[in-house]
Amino acid sequence: MSQKPKNSPPVKGEYAEGGRGYVLNNLPVLRTFRKELRNRLTPAEAKLWTYLKQSKLDGRKFRRQHSVGYYILDFYCPAERLAVELDGAAHDSESAQEYDQERDLFLSYYRIKVLRFENKWVFQQTEAVLMEIKKHFGWLEETTLRTTPRTTPRTTLPTTPRTTPRTTPPLRGTPPLQGGES
Repeated sequence: MSQKPKNSPPVKGEYAEGGRGYVLNNLPVLRTFRKELRNRLTPAEAKLWTYLKQSKLDGRKFRRQHSVGYYILDFYCPAERLAVELDGAAHDSESAQEYDQERDLFLSYYRIKVLRFENKWVFQQTEAVLMEIKKHFGWLEETTLRTTPRTTPRTTLPTTPRTTPRTTPPLRGTPPLQGGES
């Protein structure tokens, strides 16, 4: 099995523990790291977690330090396919912003919406942060309804039977066909 680049999704069946086949969520190789992150939350993560844990926010269950592919999300609501990321000073550099953009693109491919908040907002505007999270509940249904094609009857074009065999001249530079070749 070849070593995958850090940001690539796993190959189908790569982590086939328990016969589950394609595993995207909570890869076993990240289990220890996720646990370490849960045990040492930042102050902003700890504060927001008090509002999200035990389905306190509109009955939605959130997980903390949940991984999707090789990315670990601060908070994730599987029912809403909604990720909440808290960004501190470490996210201000250009390389960190590029990484976050790449990560968001990866997650959007799997239809996971990412909400980003600065750490200070959790302390200064907690209610506004919670309202913004709630505002995005149901986003997937709204998106699906907008992008689902309308059911219209299929139009069919009239077909005309071909009476003569189709013959086209050979392309310039190609030899003509010999004998029974077709």
